[in-house]
Amino acid sequence: MDSRNVISIWFFIALDLLVSGLLITGAGIYELFVPPEHPVALFHLHANIWWGALLLFIGIFYTYRFAPRRVRAKKPEAPSVEATTWRS
Repeated sequence: MDSRNVISIWFFIALDLLVSGLLITGAGIYELFVPPEHPVALFHLHANIWWGALLLFIGIFYTYRFAPRRVRAKKPEAPSVEATTWRS
């Protein structure tokens, strides 16, 4: 198997964190403007916004860090001057 065509599992985990962070943050922002009829005890802390933002940040970081990139083919290096003039 060619290692250049392998996509890291961390990239897919990062996408999962990114989507989860978007959904949780979106739900938290929605609840900020449309509060529930019976809020939970610590509703005033807006934990879903904080938690969603944390997941979103980690997801963006890992998506960038483990994103599949194109691998350029390396050009063969020209022989150096020392290699062509030195003889044993």
